[in-house]
Amino acid sequence: MKKATTLLYIAAFCTGVAQAQPKPAVTAQQSKMNTFISQLMAKMTVDEKIGQLNLVTGGEAKTGEAVSNGVESKIAQGQVGGIFSLTTPGRVRQAQQIAVTKSRLKIPLIFGQDVIHGYKTTFPIPLALAASWDLPLIEKTARVAATEASADGINWTFSPMVDVSRDARWGRVSEGSGEDTYLGSQIAKVMVRGYQGDDLTENNTIMSCVKHFALYGAAESGRDYNTTDMSLDRMYNDYLPPYKAAVDAGAGSVMASFNDINGVPATANKWLLTDVLRKQWGFKGFVTSDYTGVSELIEHGLGDLQQVSARSLKAGMEMDMVSEGYLTTLKKSLQDGKVTIADINNACRLILEAKYKLGLFDDPYKYCSEERAKKEILTPEHLKFARDVAGQTFVLLKNGGNILPLKKSGTVAVIGPLANTKANMPGTWSVNADLSNTMSLIEGLKNVVGNKANILYSVGSNLTADATLQKNATMFGRDIPRDNRPEEDIIKEAVATAQKADVVVAALGESSEMSGESSSRTDIEVPEVQRRLLEALLKTGKPVVLVLFTGRPLAIKWESENVPAILNVWFGGTQAANAIGDVLFGDVNPSGKLAMTFPQNVGQVPLYYSHKNTGRPLAQGAWFTKFRSNYLDVSNDPLYPFGFGLSYTTFSYGDVKLSSNSLRPGQSITAKVTVTNTGKTEGKEVVQLYTRDLVGSSTRPVKELKGFQKISLKPGESKEVTFTISENDLKFYNEALKYVAEPGDFKVFIGPNSRDVKESQFTLVNK
Repeated sequence: MKKATTLLYIAAFCTGVAQAQPKPAVTAQQSKMNTFISQLMAKMTVDEKIGQLNLVTGGEAKTGEAVSNGVESKIAQGQVGGIFSLTTPGRVRQAQQIAVTKSRLKIPLIFGQDVIHGYKTTFPIPLALAASWDLPLIEKTARVAATEASADGINWTFSPMVDVSRDARWGRVSEGSGEDTYLGSQIAKVMVRGYQGDDLTENNTIMSCVKHFALYGAAESGRDYNTTDMSLDRMYNDYLPPYKAAVDAGAGSVMASFNDINGVPATANKWLLTDVLRKQWGFKGFVTSDYTGVSELIEHGLGDLQQVSARSLKAGMEMDMVSEGYLTTLKKSLQDGKVTIADINNACRLILEAKYKLGLFDDPYKYCSEERAKKEILTPEHLKFARDVAGQTFVLLKNGGNILPLKKSGTVAVIGPLANTKANMPGTWSVNADLSNTMSLIEGLKNVVGNKANILYSVGSNLTADATLQKNATMFGRDIPRDNRPEEDIIKEAVATAQKADVVVAALGESSEMSGESSSRTDIEVPEVQRRLLEALLKTGKPVVLVLFTGRPLAIKWESENVPAILNVWFGGTQAANAIGDVLFGDVNPSGKLAMTFPQNVGQVPLYYSHKNTGRPLAQGAWFTKFRSNYLDVSNDPLYPFGFGLSYTTFSYGDVKLSSNSLRPGQSITAKVTVTNTGKTEGKEVVQLYTRDLVGSSTRPVKELKGFQKISLKPGESKEVTFTISENDLKFYNEALKYVAEPGDFKVFIGPNSRDVKESQFTLVNK
């Protein structure tokens, strides 16, 4: 086995060399930059070069236990290359002024921040944005975020997170684009474009940092920061493509992940950071560690701070976030021969290049305009856009009896622990959110219906019955109400409120901090105390609509079987409450589609549509058959499949029509389907194209997303949707890690989700 593994890694390396990017011709602009930086570095001492590799925190927000100390003094001594979590033009200018007036060489700082799904104007969490399946919309959210962040002093964002995530227990699924390689890759590209624009020297663009490189979303047991163990086949075909898509789109920086890969943590993994990222993909930017990622290598068992710092630098890690291992040990490692001056020079040059590309050497204060901050943050246009975006991300999971949309009349009872909270609405990683324009769900519904309907409220239950989890779930100042009365009294009051109403809206699910970083869960059901409330509300006989707040797929089998209507609203950002009202009352027709599969129970996870077949597959539609790959207690089927989402109207799909039943190299064929709005309401539909390679030199998934289009149809309107399929769409990394399309038979599927599809077949031929 050791020999086989070694051969595979040799193959991986050789493939990387063969596919290494050719060196492009140096442009006049690049030549000018190279000359400037070379002249600057000739003046720098070793200490000043090492200082450029040190990234410290300004202390406004942190994602770990360490906080940087003595920052101002270190800036003046040239010991800091960048700061993150320091905002507002005044504070940024103050720090920058120290760098460009008190340090010897006056090298400006770079200022980073976790701008994840919007800045002061927050948008839905990334998993929700992915559910919009609307690439121009997603790109515009990044553009707005860049505009606001850059107006507040920031020029570097730790986004997009492009980790493929297939285990709903992992809290950080909320921060990514879900389970699919293709969808995640498309979103990665538009997010980078949205942040960076066409010209990084413009003062309303910011440098992106694609993360977490690599495989972080496959942490064992869904437990954050945990080990990852993965075959090269899965790595190259499923998990690496979104990172590469972001790099190909021009991402200026990359952040290493916390996990190990083939036994070596990413922060010190030379194969990953040099052989793959630079030699295979041609990446020219710089790599930063994650928060204390370098010093955490000590706990991984790779040595003391000097050893792990030297190893990280030589692996291809240019910037050390918070650990200060580079600052305190690299000079000694240079003297000891553990690193070379070339190692330090290369890392320093890449950091300086990033600052040059941002235009900081021309104007170190270009992001420090108080006037811009006043005019370009939380503008009416941004708030309206945030409301529009949120409405496109909600997923209608069930609508029995067409309960939705609700009428703007009568009495509506809004009940639940998540109905009367503002701080919970933006979701995890809304560290910059301004809540002055955020409403609770009650306020949002009242705003939408005005005086046309009466809105009642009752808390109904606590978020959880467990005091410890309640405390954890409401940390960071989240304002979820806590009722200390006996549970039966709280529910009794809620039932009385429901009985006064025509319809009940139950606001249940997770708090925003029950998902996100360091928020893994082994139980992904709705908390039991909320379930008991829901049971009591259903017993009133009133129509009940479950408005489900969540940052991950939840196991809601009981809710799906018993509640008439379920609208998954994720965490929708600054304007979430208004947007929920828009959808509940029919001003907006929901069009969101799941970017992650919803399981029946936690025992099914990781669960994803693009799985591979086994040698003993279960017959379609069957549950349990002895000696087949299945469970005794539940079917293999998901509760809601990838790509699923209902509308207030209905759509029908015609048969798939191919322009040819054979595809030749260098050519393409088209797949067409006619989609008709068969309902009475105008609506949007996401038409999805999947393929399957029926015979391959290595096993292939049962379905792979290869294209999608979001269309709008009026009642009775039909539209022919056309997809183009080329040989390139059929390529994959084979056993030797060569990127190939193999001749043979393929199926093509088109439908509204990964399960309910029409299909046809074609053959890829040699000539």
